Amino acid sequence: LKKKYKFMDLFLEHLRELRRKRRSFIICADWNICHKEIDLKNWRANRKHSGFLPEERAWLDTLYDEVGYQDSFRLVNKGPDQYTWWSNRGQAWANNVGWRLDYQVITPELADSVMSGYIYKEERFSDHAPQIMEFELVL
Repeated sequence: LKKKYKFMDLFLEHLRELRRKRRSFIICADWNICHKEIDLKNWRANRKHSGFLPEERAWLDTLYDEVGYQDSFRLVNKGPDQYTWWSNRGQAWANNVGWRLDYQVITPELADSVMSGYIYKEERFSDHAPQIMEFELVL
């Protein structure tokens, strides 16, 4: 966790530098953090677990509220039970007991370009599922 926080500090500074470039960015990654309660099936039980700790969630608050990035998925899909990762234990996949850990974070000028977003679960490739985003970009 100590290494994760160090990386988060360094990466946040890099993301701030990208914003200063005055260019548009779509940053796709497994962030290993659920931002809001809606992004995690069992959020109450996981408040003290990595991936949903207050410090991790505050980091995403800073990324969105202070630095200015946006969660492209939540711009167009506000529904519950939208997860991109499931534990291999129990029947997590079958019962959709998951976490939304994967994000496509965008700079704000791209917000109007987001057309749709969903989690692709027709096939299973790993313990993660692809978050599919459709953008209409004017080049």
